[in-house]
Amino acid sequence: MAQTLEIHAVNPEPRLIKQAAKVLLDGGVIVYPTDSTYALGCHIGDKGALERIRRIRQLDDKHNFTLVCADLSAIATYAKVPNSAYRLLKAYTPGPYTFILSATPEVPRRLMHPKRKTIGLRVPDSVVAQALIAELGEPIMSTSLILPGDDLPLSEIYDIEDRVGNLVDLIIESGSCGIEATTVIDLMDGSAQVVRVGKGDPSPFE
Repeated sequence: MAQTLEIHAVNPEPRLIKQAAKVLLDGGVIVYPTDSTYALGCHIGDKGALERIRRIRQLDDKHNFTLVCADLSAIATYAKVPNSAYRLLKAYTPGPYTFILSATPEVPRRLMHPKRKTIGLRVPDSVVAQALIAELGEPIMSTSLILPGDDLPLSEIYDIEDRVGNLVDLIIESGSCGIEATTVIDLMDGSAQVVRVGKGDPSPFE
């Protein structure tokens, strides 16, 4: 059964953040809070942890995984960002948006869309998520905590513990995150296309 850590949403305890980061570095799968929903996360380079997340979510190889990044400069390390996309990223990060862009060689091929070679990227407006990224020194490989057959992400800790507590290594409890996933914007073709409407206002991209 996964350990549950209660971490303060505004002033996350450094000791607990270090503990959570170590689980990721050791190849673990965690549930952690973002500014939209709770998410599943693992280390960007860990193939075994990624496969565990695929099994939990029952994802095929066409799923666009997301790298949850500290800031815009981190996004530019993992994605090719044309000028038109840069302006949008600068205006709407941090926030509840996921942007789809061409991946750079820094991204493991197993995380990319197999045909388009794309990757999802986002910068969360969440103190806990940002503290975890800072402790790691690199992005967290993530996907929303939406289980097969469910329409909405899991949002209550007792539900998360009950349904995935035996499938993950750590659950970070940090209050309510809500039940709206990010709004997904595809920036691949030089223009913005709204792929999924979620918590972020889609109107600036329509």
